Amino acid sequence: PLFPQELRSGRFWRGVLAELAATLIFVGVVLGASAAPGPLAPALAGGLVAGGLVCTLGGPQANPALTLALLCTRKLSTLRGAAGVLAQCAGATLASAAAHAALPDDTGLVTRVSVPSQSPSQSPSCGAGLVSLLQVSTVGTAGTALAWEAFATFQLALAAFAAAEHAAPQAGLALGSAVAAGALAAGPFSGGSMNPARSLGPAIVTGVWDDHWVSWGHAESPIRVGLPYS
Repeated sequence: PLFPQELRSGRFWRGVLAELAATLIFVGVVLGASAAPGPLAPALAGGLVAGGLVCTLGGPQANPALTLALLCTRKLSTLRGAAGVLAQCAGATLASAAAHAALPDDTGLVTRVSVPSQSPSQSPSCGAGLVSLLQVSTVGTAGTALAWEAFATFQLALAAFAAAEHAAPQAGLALGSAVAAGALAAGPFSGGSMNPARSLGPAIVTGVWDDHWVSWGHAESPIRVGLPYS
């Protein structure tokens, strides 16, 4: 009975639009920075834009993992959570399509799982001694990537839940720092996405789905934690 009333609410649609716009901006900035060599540029870009979005748009999740965590802790209605996830995926897809048209190639477009290389060569999208692969070579490597993604997403969710009690500047700094730290820590192993929508958009645009399950499997980590939120 609440669904029709919720759909008629202007606040509901403003929240959905904020999720779409925030995810579009976040993914677009990260993909643009990913064209630069090395993992530092996208990590810093992601942290800065995440902090800026918190201060300007009032703290949209822009991340299905965080939205599902709020939904499972009953801080969002089922309809609001579902609409938010769909808006986030749509925003990420639009940003990925724009980046796909603007970037010279797909070097930094797709979040890939990386494994150590025996050669001293460097890949533009990874650090020294790592080579970017379309798929992982062993199950253990996929498990390592999943573990690092879960850890990085957990600390991001912890920062997001805790920062909700503070003013916008402190919340933006905390969330932006968590995004940058997680991307730098998990980047060499899984790409440091921490955001299923950020991985889904490029996958839809490029058609590269290898080991995509890692990007969604880590989303269960903040959901199972059941962190308090206010």
